[in-house]
Amino acid sequence: MSLDKEFKEIPGTIIFDAEQSRKGYWLNQFCMSLMKAENRERFKANERAYLDEWKMTEDQKQAVMARDLNAMMALGGNIYFLSKIGATDGKSFQQMAGSMTGMSEESYRDMMINGGRSIEGNRKIGEHGDAQRPNKDK
Repeated sequence: MSLDKEFKEIPGTIIFDAEQSRKGYWLNQFCMSLMKAENRERFKANERAYLDEWKMTEDQKQAVMARDLNAMMALGGNIYFLSKIGATDGKSFQQMAGSMTGMSEESYRDMMINGGRSIEGNRKIGEHGDAQRPNKDK
């Protein structure tokens, strides 16, 4: 049962709640396994074989192999767990965040130093004249 999520109207926002946690349980468990050096080595030696040991969906496995963090989050991944993949690849959290925004690490860093992302286009859907989603309650 999906509950009404107050922040679902904010573009790009994924609420990591009980529903997302259930969806991403095995993805997140896989990520945590990368805390052990021997598991990182096994994963790096044959990513597909290692992923096939986990009860992840095919979409989750494909997102991991593509290093598509946005897809992994949509599929239940928690960014704190997903950071283990980045660490395994030798990526900083800043590099990972930049990849999620489609920006280079340098552009992402500069944006954050200069106050972060503009709120334009990142407000609640329906604010400031943009298209309003139909509300089933009205």
